[in-house]
Amino acid sequence: MQPTQRRLANAIRALAMDAVETANSGHPGMPMGMADAATALFTRHLKFDPADPKWADRDRFVLSAGHGSMLIYALLYLCGYERPTMEDIKRFRQLHSPCAGHPENFELPGVETTTGPLGQGLATAVGMAIAERHLNAIYGDDLVDHRTYVIAGDGCLMEGINHEAVGLAGHLKLGRLIVLWDDNQITIDGSTDLSRNEDVMARHAAMGWHTVECDGMDAGKVAAAIEKAKADMRPSLIRCKTIIGYGAPNKQGTSATHGAALGKDEVEAARKELGLEPAEFTIPEDVRSAWLKAGERGKVDRAAWLERLEKSGKRAEFEARIAGKVDDAWLKPYLDTLIASPPTVATRKASEMALEAINAATELTIGGSADLTGSNNTKTKGQQPLTAEDYSGRYIYYGIREFGMAAAMNGMALHGGVVPYGGTFLVFADYCRPAIRLSALQRARVIYVMTHDSIGLGEDGPTHQPVEHLQSLRCMPGLHVYRPADAVETAECWALALQDEGPSLLALSRQNLKPVRTEAVAENLCGRGAYRLRNAGAERKVILLATGSEVEIALGVAEKLETQGIGADVVSMPSTTLFDAQPADYREDILPDVSNRQILRVSIEAGSTIGWERYTGLHGLRIGLDGFGASAPAKDLYAHFGLTPDAIADRVLGYLDQREMR
Repeated sequence: MQPTQRRLANAIRALAMDAVETANSGHPGMPMGMADAATALFTRHLKFDPADPKWADRDRFVLSAGHGSMLIYALLYLCGYERPTMEDIKRFRQLHSPCAGHPENFELPGVETTTGPLGQGLATAVGMAIAERHLNAIYGDDLVDHRTYVIAGDGCLMEGINHEAVGLAGHLKLGRLIVLWDDNQITIDGSTDLSRNEDVMARHAAMGWHTVECDGMDAGKVAAAIEKAKADMRPSLIRCKTIIGYGAPNKQGTSATHGAALGKDEVEAARKELGLEPAEFTIPEDVRSAWLKAGERGKVDRAAWLERLEKSGKRAEFEARIAGKVDDAWLKPYLDTLIASPPTVATRKASEMALEAINAATELTIGGSADLTGSNNTKTKGQQPLTAEDYSGRYIYYGIREFGMAAAMNGMALHGGVVPYGGTFLVFADYCRPAIRLSALQRARVIYVMTHDSIGLGEDGPTHQPVEHLQSLRCMPGLHVYRPADAVETAECWALALQDEGPSLLALSRQNLKPVRTEAVAENLCGRGAYRLRNAGAERKVILLATGSEVEIALGVAEKLETQGIGADVVSMPSTTLFDAQPADYREDILPDVSNRQILRVSIEAGSTIGWERYTGLHGLRIGLDGFGASAPAKDLYAHFGLTPDAIADRVLGYLDQREMR
């Protein structure tokens, strides 16, 4: 006899409470409350195949409420994925277990995105849905025809990013996006009444969403609600009325089940309440068999898809798109044009020029901006907008949704088949930062185009002038931060970003910059992270380290020092991360391991000086800004803050005199 849906759901509940109890850490309430809804989704609707977790046309499932991680671990195990094993689940939240406290996509196939920071999972899913519609517009239903499902909690829908993501999804009419809202009316502090009285369904409806309600404790009713959602052309929010911690007779429906083990006595009571096996981590054979059968549903769909792929005239092109490799054959011919006629342009403009060559060379890139297209220079001539009427476009107007844009780009990158880039001002990296961090954590190939990168922004003043941002972002593991000095370096940094397996950020100037690279070289010098741009003429006593717009200033400083008989190398350092990764002998050549009394090292960057001692040494000179900027024309600001060749040369000479080095 086939087990009931409730018995299948109770297997999830059993694994969730046992794993949390064993770890004495975790969140049993959400998995126990959403077990019925998840059962309906995974056994009746979700298109997946545990034998091929990366199948390109699978449905995507995102557990936005990532604290309920045991829900997805239980589902993956029950459906027959290779991992997690039961032993993995028994080691929930322990060192080296793939069953981490919050789901991590680099630990387990079947986890589509790393979640935990509330709201980001849903926003990431919006990006997945965009990528699906874009690829569908190009390759048709035969090759791309899947949905993105999300389980989100009350907290996900409270977060500010939810408003950004929901608005974008509604505007783009992403009908393949279906969100199951775990409406248990409980947060950590207690009832949602403590902090919310809005009509969540009305808000989503106002943003262009289809909404439907159901009893989340009845798998049949959830399945029927999903059918309604699938039939609607709008993104859907399904309100699943649930009971947090369902099955725990003394704690269900309360915040006590949210973020702590139930306790031995309550677990035993729950076993009796739910009719579970008395032994922990035990799943009845008929239940296990039914779940495995549910996991095999997708084999038929995958086989049919593979047959269509085999017969498709677009197979090679599609497989190349999914592989996502961007050839850099565009770079050399483009650099040749720059060397032939070196332009004096802002690096934001140089980025646009490079993108003209890149977007013509590959179909993978999808650009966008958070309402700063004309300032970020992220749209090239051949790019058509991606809209609800034409998903084949390659440019997205994200609106004033920096966080939403960044999270959506994560989703697009994780979906595969596209390489997203998006722009805003560098100072607004603060709005994007949680999503940038998740880009880095899960190695998502997202390219952040951050312009107006210093006091060179000028008259908009200190609210818009980044100071601490560069060094703060450089501290983020896994993120490549590039700050190019001219058009050549900008092109080289773009090539590196496209080859990176993880995220990159380009920090670009508003103001025009003189060309500093005017001779052709065979190597992508920016790939070294730092390189000697100018050799000392006289005996070397100074090394000037600079990035971006300050490289031309450093060249001016070197000229002035040389007139005083002081030899000065100029080192351009577009990427500290890549320089740190170079062989020791190369780093020694660029920055000799000698005292600053032998060779003075000077850093020049129009931002925080904190961190530059890593390269200058404690007794070197660090020239920059350790306070906020001001409102004035860029030229006046650079003079005011002592960031001119004359002012810096005087400081260097004074420092040398103080140390009797000349």
